[in-house]
Amino acid sequence: MALSTSSNFAKPDDAFRAVVEAHRGLTDDQSADLDAALVLILANHIGDLAVLREAISLAQRRMADASQQQQQQQQ
Repeated sequence: MALSTSSNFAKPDDAFRAVVEAHRGLTDDQSADLDAALVLILANHIGDLAVLREAISLAQRRMADASQQQQQQQQ
């Protein structure tokens, strides 16, 4: 199974809102715990270690790119 990076949701904005709403009212620690639980639940649902590793790598690259862009904007 290859990692799908295009939206599989009929209403992607609704999916985004659901995740955002799940965090509403939570402390930073509770929000981090929710994210960790959600990641583990979805990783188990995927059930493919190669896809999981690809997703982790993509997420790490996106974080690095965002950090680099932020540093460039501050200069």
